[in-house]
Amino acid sequence: MTTKALGDFKDSAAFSLGVELELQLVSKRDFDLTRGATDLLGSLDYDERFGEIKLEITESMIEISTQPQATVDGIAADLGGLRDTLRLHCERNNIGVCGGGTHPFHHWPERRICPGDRFNDLYQRYGYLAKQFTVFGQHVHVGCTSADEAIWLTQALGVHVPAFIALSASSPFVDGVDSFYQSARLNAVSAFPLSGQCPPLGSWQEFTEHFAFLQACGIAQGIKDLYWDVRPKPEFGTVEIRVCDTPLTIEQATSLAALAQSLARWLLRTRPPLHTAKQAHVARYNKFQACRYGLDAMISDPVNLCQMPLKQTLTDLLEAVSDDARELDCAHWLTPLKLMVAESTGDAAWLRAREKQHGNLNDVVREASERLMGKNN
Repeated sequence: MTTKALGDFKDSAAFSLGVELELQLVSKRDFDLTRGATDLLGSLDYDERFGEIKLEITESMIEISTQPQATVDGIAADLGGLRDTLRLHCERNNIGVCGGGTHPFHHWPERRICPGDRFNDLYQRYGYLAKQFTVFGQHVHVGCTSADEAIWLTQALGVHVPAFIALSASSPFVDGVDSFYQSARLNAVSAFPLSGQCPPLGSWQEFTEHFAFLQACGIAQGIKDLYWDVRPKPEFGTVEIRVCDTPLTIEQATSLAALAQSLARWLLRTRPPLHTAKQAHVARYNKFQACRYGLDAMISDPVNLCQMPLKQTLTDLLEAVSDDARELDCAHWLTPLKLMVAESTGDAAWLRAREKQHGNLNDVVREASERLMGKNN
């Protein structure tokens, strides 16, 4: 087995941002997933001014990633440019592009693994899980000025994983049926052996020792094998939040980036006690609650030995980071999240409403594709 050295942590500008979105490629005939990624990227005429468009593990998905940006408005501009580029090229190829954490009715055995050594290695290692990993998430990178700061922030953001799950939840349907979850996508991620929470590590040295241990035991080859909810990304100089479903609009994706940036600044400014050992006991339960119930979840507090409505926790959190958002000039991007919490709405509810309206999931995907491309609301 070939292992990849961890390398030094590349310090980056404080609170700089990057966003990655995994997107569905669908047929405009029936809006099932289509095997179009390799052909689409092969015909792409694009100079990467807004970031990258690249293959993901199966032929029915692609990933777009922004340039590193200092501001949330910069992220919004990149995502808009990437969307416009995709709109042009996908129309030429008669392909639709869709957000959402899962495709509502595709059959995973029909998926085809993309060409490439890394994708083939994943398929050989994980078998059918690699095809079932045709799920779609948003990753947000937040820049850190030091390696130790990145490890502290990784732990601190872990407490707020349920908030990001509930605010991004957009995967209520799996295999053509309502899963009763708000975010069913994360069940596919949880099947991988190195998913879940970062262990209670207190410094970059502890992290590098833990990672070396995993490599020596043959558990991990490189940093990409860590499917943690939040993980450091040393080659970028960032902390990466990985639990969000891909939203149905780039505007919602931008709002989630604004929350990540504001929350990171607030955490590093106020340095709340972390209680990592106690949090480890409730992390999986709280994550399940957010996936299953979304904004209606009840979250366990291991310090005060009680449960709190996630909706109240989110209301308090959005208020707490308001000053930091104003300092970062992204407060306007938090307004849609505040409205969502107040009205108990969100992408999962939108998808369920469209299914009830149409009586079929094909038209749900059609409308979702139109929504991502900015053709409806």
